[in-house]
Amino acid sequence: MKIKEIRHLSVPMTGNIANAVVNFSEHTISLVAVFTDQLRNGQAIYGLAFDSIGRFSQGGIIHERMIPRLLQTDPESLLNEDGSFDCSRVLRCLMRNEKPGGHGDRAAAAAALELAFWDINAKLRNEPAYQTIARAFGCEPARTGMPVYAAGGYYYPQDGVGRLKDELKHYVDLGYSAFKMKIGGTSLTEDMARIEAALAVAGNGSNLAVDANGRFNLQEATAYAKAISPLNLRWYEEIGDPLDFDLNRRIAEIYDGPVATGENLFSFVDARNLVRYGGMRRNRDIFQMDPGLSYGLTEFARILTMLEENGYGKPFIYPHGGHLINLHIVTALGLGGCEAYPGVFQPFGGYSTECRVADAKIHPGDSAGFGLEAKAELVPHIRKILEGYG
Repeated sequence: MKIKEIRHLSVPMTGNIANAVVNFSEHTISLVAVFTDQLRNGQAIYGLAFDSIGRFSQGGIIHERMIPRLLQTDPESLLNEDGSFDCSRVLRCLMRNEKPGGHGDRAAAAAALELAFWDINAKLRNEPAYQTIARAFGCEPARTGMPVYAAGGYYYPQDGVGRLKDELKHYVDLGYSAFKMKIGGTSLTEDMARIEAALAVAGNGSNLAVDANGRFNLQEATAYAKAISPLNLRWYEEIGDPLDFDLNRRIAEIYDGPVATGENLFSFVDARNLVRYGGMRRNRDIFQMDPGLSYGLTEFARILTMLEENGYGKPFIYPHGGHLINLHIVTALGLGGCEAYPGVFQPFGGYSTECRVADAKIHPGDSAGFGLEAKAELVPHIRKILEGYG
């Protein structure tokens, strides 16, 4: 099997929403397509993937460094014995001549490309990606759906507790019973009013997580920890700068509820440093590393192995990024659950109509690969990136 062509498309996200740190109206996402010389029913088999949500597209890195490396490599060196792609070899090829460290846009660029090869492997077998991934890692995929929560509660130009309650009620109508909302974008007093409004819909604290998106210093983080402690919330997320492991440790020492972090750690080494220095508590705190931001599934699997070796179980791993690719990964590997973006971050956020939410669980569809072609909001962009290719 050979790689015939690789394409990249920078896709803007829709909507004018903000968390405590950034406004997403200018954000873009890298969509990639990898075309092979294999045919099924007369159509070329290709892989689609993207680099997750919440950063920016990486067209320069992908076009100037990573695509040339793949196209200049002996294609046989990237294959398994069965003729499918060995994604660990793909990642090694992508990272040729790259220095250690510098985990940021490079990690997301490599992830978008590496994940596209998982999509190809699943399409070669004509099966959903979660089945292919589970087989590759010796896992039994979850057959009864994965726990899911709806992430929202952002800050809008015209905001208020009424709008927040209506948003969460809409998620209830869609079948969700657990939620996450943003904090840190206004005063503690106003945020507490927003939390109380959300709890009126969520019912109790175990159904509501709060996310500061790295906004707080130690003093602010401590003030919020004390204020929300009696509410017994689902978790307290991204308290301060993601690399300030000492801050995370200090809050974990004074806050009895779960803390959650990891979505902005893009490598095995960074995740290991969180375990070593971040004060994460076994059987309580939540890890949120995102394959689409951290070199893809190969590196993510290394992180999972390291967490398990240090006594942190799969039920406490909830990858960031409420989208189809992570749904398949979570289902395949039997992780704690999924995030969902049912109302934001289009065209990538949320799931396709063939995915089903029932009993607080999300069930992936049966399309081959990650099923991106079944997501209506993505179809125009997929048509564009596939244009003219037979």
